[in-house]
Amino acid sequence: MSTSVAPRKLGVAIVGLGGAVATTAVAGIEVLKKGSNKIEGLPLADANISGMVDYRDMVFGGWDLNGADLSTAAGEHRVLNETQLAETGEALSAIRPWPAVGSGAFCRGIDGANKHEAPGHRAAVAAIADDLRRFKQDSGADNVVMVNLASTERTPVDEGTLNSLDAFERALDRDDPGIGPAMLYAYAAIEAGVPYGNFTPSLAADAPALKEFAKRRNIPVAGKDGKTGQTMMKTVLAPALRARALHVDGWFSTNILGNRDGEALRDPDSLQSKLDTKGSVLDSILGYHVEDHLVDIRYYKPRGDDKEAWDNIDISGFLGHRMQIKVNFLCKDSVLAAPLALEIARVLDLAQQRGDGGVQEQLSIFFKAPMVANGHAPEHAFHTQEKMLMDWLGAPSL
Repeated sequence: MSTSVAPRKLGVAIVGLGGAVATTAVAGIEVLKKGSNKIEGLPLADANISGMVDYRDMVFGGWDLNGADLSTAAGEHRVLNETQLAETGEALSAIRPWPAVGSGAFCRGIDGANKHEAPGHRAAVAAIADDLRRFKQDSGADNVVMVNLASTERTPVDEGTLNSLDAFERALDRDDPGIGPAMLYAYAAIEAGVPYGNFTPSLAADAPALKEFAKRRNIPVAGKDGKTGQTMMKTVLAPALRARALHVDGWFSTNILGNRDGEALRDPDSLQSKLDTKGSVLDSILGYHVEDHLVDIRYYKPRGDDKEAWDNIDISGFLGHRMQIKVNFLCKDSVLAAPLALEIARVLDLAQQRGDGGVQEQLSIFFKAPMVANGHAPEHAFHTQEKMLMDWLGAPSL
C-alpha cells in the first residue's frame, strides 16, 4: 500500500511585506492556489527541478512599518486589477505585517506606526529572530527564507565596522549608528539559519562582515537590487553591441515612477544607493569605460507603479559612422519584480537543501549588483548569467 508524501512547504518572510512588490507576489501565489495556470513572468515555472518547492506550497509573513492588511495595501498600490483584488481579497486580508525595525536616519520619509521600538541593535536582532521562529511554527513551514523588499536605505559610511565579523559584532554591542535595518535583518536571518535574499540596493549581506558570517554558518545569501526593467534591457543589449563591435559612445537612461519605491528615492542618499547599482553594469560587459553613461531617476506621482524608462544609446560603427538606438520601456514595476522575488526564495531554499551556503552567485541573473563569493568582478551579461543559473539547477537553458 503506497502512502503519499506531503509536499514541502516554504515560508517566505518578507521585509517590506506591505509594499507593492510584496503584495503583488503574495496575490500571484493566491491566484495560482485557486487553480490558475497562468505562469507568464515566472522564469523558472517550466524548469522541472527536483527538490524545488512548488509555487502553491509557499506561505508568507513579514514586516512593514505600515500595519494595514495586505488586501488594503494592495488596493492602495493599484497594481492588481479589480478582478484580482476581489479574487485574492479574503486571503490577503488575513495577512497583517509584523512590527518592523526601521530607521529614519537610513530611509528618510518612510515611516509608520507599525514599528518595533527595540532598545538597541541586539534587541532588534532578537525580535526579528523570534518572529522567524514563530512564523515557521505557526505556518507549518518546512523551511523559511527571508527576502528584503523594503525601501532603499542610504549607504552607510564604512568606518571599519563592516569589514570583519568581529568588528561588526562589537559594533552591534555598542549600538553603532552606522548599522542600518537591512543589516540587522540580514544578520538575524543568518544567525537563525535562514537564507537571505536582498532585492534592494541597501547594504546588507553584501557587507564583508555578513558575507563572512554566512560563509561560517553555511547559510545561502544573495543580492543585491532586483534587475527588472531598464537594467535588464542593458544587460541584454550590451553583449549584442559588443559582439557586433559597435562602440558605445554614450548611454543616457532616465526613469519616472510614482510608487513607494520612487518616493523613497526622493531622498538623495537613498537615490545614490540606487544609482550606484544601476550604473555598474556597462563597463564590465563592454570591456571599456563608457564615460557618458548617465542614469536619472525621478519620482512622478501620477505614474504610480507604471514606470517608464527611456534609453538613448549613441554608437559608432564601421568607418566611424555614428548611429543611435532608442528604447522606451513602459512597464509595471511590481509585475516585473514580484516573480523574481518568488524565484529567489525558491532557489535559496533549494541551495540550503543542497547544503550550498554562502554567496549564491548563480542568482546573479536576478540582480543589478550581484554578490560574488571571492572578490572577483561580477558577471553582468544576461545570457551568461542565465547559463550560470541553469547549470547550477541542472537544467538546460530555457
